Amino acid sequence: MATDIERFVDAPGRAEQVREVRERIDSLGIEYLYLQFVSVTGKIMGKGIPADHWESVARKGFQLVYGATVNLFTDRAGNYLGYGPEAAELVGIPEPETFMQLPWEKRIGRFYCTLFRNREEREEPGAFLTADCRGNLRRLHDDFKEKHDQLHLRMGTEPEMMWLKFDENGKPRDGFSKPYCYHIDQFESLRPVYMQVIRYCRAMGLDMIQGDHEDAPGQLELNWTFDDVLRNADRLTTYRQICSQVARENGIFACFMTKPFMGVSASGCHHNISLWRGGEDQLVPTGNDPENLPGMSENYMYLKGGENTFMPDGDDPQLPGVVGRHAIGGIVHHLRAMTAIGCSTVNSYRRLWDTGFWAPVFADWGYQNRTTGLRVSAPGRFEYRSVDSMVNPYLMGAAILAAAGDGVDNELDPGEPEERNIYEAMEAGKQVRKLPMSLGEALEALENDDVIRSGLPGEMYRLYHEYKSDEWARFMSTVTDWDNDTYMECLP
Repeated sequence: MATDIERFVDAPGRAEQVREVRERIDSLGIEYLYLQFVSVTGKIMGKGIPADHWESVARKGFQLVYGATVNLFTDRAGNYLGYGPEAAELVGIPEPETFMQLPWEKRIGRFYCTLFRNREEREEPGAFLTADCRGNLRRLHDDFKEKHDQLHLRMGTEPEMMWLKFDENGKPRDGFSKPYCYHIDQFESLRPVYMQVIRYCRAMGLDMIQGDHEDAPGQLELNWTFDDVLRNADRLTTYRQICSQVARENGIFACFMTKPFMGVSASGCHHNISLWRGGEDQLVPTGNDPENLPGMSENYMYLKGGENTFMPDGDDPQLPGVVGRHAIGGIVHHLRAMTAIGCSTVNSYRRLWDTGFWAPVFADWGYQNRTTGLRVSAPGRFEYRSVDSMVNPYLMGAAILAAAGDGVDNELDPGEPEERNIYEAMEAGKQVRKLPMSLGEALEALENDDVIRSGLPGEMYRLYHEYKSDEWARFMSTVTDWDNDTYMECLP
């Protein structure tokens, strides 16, 4: 019986794609290839090879230690997180349809890869590696579509991040611009940066639609068109890679830390979600020559049309249809556990504690209500707000699928939409669950939620729990400046 890796390599049409990539490598003058995958925290990992070896690596893949999926970091005790040095090596197989020339170094091509267990493993040789968050999302989405009559998830993300200056010691510190929300003058001050980001994004298939200066120092948000959940996650990962490159070119720092400054807004990453049936992929060349694209055409495809099941189906022009209400019921029901993925760092919870800056801290929903964890941001889509700039979009997509699926399967009722400011509603007597207010509390909620844990299948939950529990333990075992300022000269 063929293994997963054998079926993947021998999939219909793949040989033709491999040959097409060779043609593009030769015509574009590509000399070197990045073979990328995504770690448990969303970090881009992988290897590089000379382009001469494309056909061989397309067939056999590359090997790398399992621990690379957990950033190859150690815990507080100095032990490798997730996998020790005795563990086997994974096999990464590049996906030819993801081939893309890097616009800032046109001699280099990039691929995303699917990860597998080693071919010589005693247990499940050549099987899909469940430590591969990107591969997991693809398979979970396929399962979701099969179970729900081809219902599928489309996603649009709103990535906020900050552009910082370096101080005299070479450390990133102050924002490049002032914290004035929507001010064109402050937006203009970062024009050389955002225009370069947009140029690179369009070259790599991101259909950029709008941008603005947000209300923190140096904070910008640049958006692209929503799409299939996996392709959108790939584009968010690519966007981060682009921002890091543009920062190097301009001598400034691209900061994705959620809350580097108190007293101003943090960097969120709202996820706009909708469930659809039908639709077709359409080529959106994003300014490139459609006959001579710098990457495979899949990078420039967007899923268009079909039936949006979140659209209102009654007299209320804002109230989502039945599928939408049940999906949001599932998300509201599981929102506490989902917070461990959407707010994935110790620093994430500074965003929730710094009140007055529109960060949602309650498990409720409404229409244009930014005080709730979810809102109907426009007819036909929900904005999931309890997620920030450090999110792993592949884990978040999988968690949303799990929660929405539970809501649809069990017809979960989200309750009436809250149109009041949530704080005023609570003062009037409404009982609302609060989101976890620390990483430790969120990890406990995740541990007790079997549905959301199903979105981290196989090894993934163990790895995520181990990594993030160690992060929480490191924080709790650290003496901070606040400790010293508060207690150093305090008599009992």
